[in-house]
Amino acid sequence: MFAVIGTVPLESFPLCHGQAVLSNGHIMIGDQKVPIYRGTPALLAAALKASEAMQGPDIYTFLIGDIGKGVGSRHLYKFLTDNLRDFSFKTIAFHYLQPMIHWHDNVLAVVEQMRPKPLLIADAGFMYAGKMSGNASHYDLFTPDIGELAFLADEEAPHPFYTRGFILHQDDKTLPLINRAYQHRNASRYMLVKGKSDYIVHDDRIIEKVNHPAFEAMEAIGGTGDSLTGLVSLLCSADYPIAEAAILAAKTNRWIGHYAAPSPASQISELIDTIPQALSHVLTKGKET
Repeated sequence: MFAVIGTVPLESFPLCHGQAVLSNGHIMIGDQKVPIYRGTPALLAAALKASEAMQGPDIYTFLIGDIGKGVGSRHLYKFLTDNLRDFSFKTIAFHYLQPMIHWHDNVLAVVEQMRPKPLLIADAGFMYAGKMSGNASHYDLFTPDIGELAFLADEEAPHPFYTRGFILHQDDKTLPLINRAYQHRNASRYMLVKGKSDYIVHDDRIIEKVNHPAFEAMEAIGGTGDSLTGLVSLLCSADYPIAEAAILAAKTNRWIGHYAAPSPASQISELIDTIPQALSHVLTKGKET
């Protein structure tokens, strides 16, 4: 089983956990209904849609509401510290939680004791905390965009807000940022760097670059990076090697633009609905795309 851990931007949303399913355009966790919008819900919906299409693994989730104040994140961190050892997961994808180093380290210590140890994927706040705590190398996959990569590459920045300007402005220098992140042990074993071109990286080496097809309208749609993280997490959980899963996910996330034909006004849920067609195309013809 595969687990997704994150938050939703609703202050009143209670801590809930359980198997997630898609139902009538929403995510259901027991009797809790979650709208599909950017962030962890987009990641989760993309993974669920892909799993349905390929008869993949069930997806368990731990969610709580947090609008940026950190109250929900802290509550979820404590719950995971106290209870995660009672679960068994093949893969865990950590997503939007406020980066609280003490609590991150508590959760990571519990995960390290799980047997078998799950594959660890992190994006957003949890990836930040992994870097800030000095524990990035404990992770199997990070999925940063170019701005997040700049933070990983800045060995002095204690928080993304403090990423130094000369690093932030290296927009066309992805490889030097990758090199710098690995040099200072601020990167996971693999990385999927999201952007106009997607870079699949293993131990400081770019092993694949995916930039086709390209749909300009997708750049304006919030949540496409989240859907990519959901796809690669699901494929890893379906026994694809990490590098292959990252390449297939990057291609699939691009081909949903072909099938959805989005405009800048499109919503992420519209793109996620086309994942079965895009995934089928990539799995059957991916070697040629």
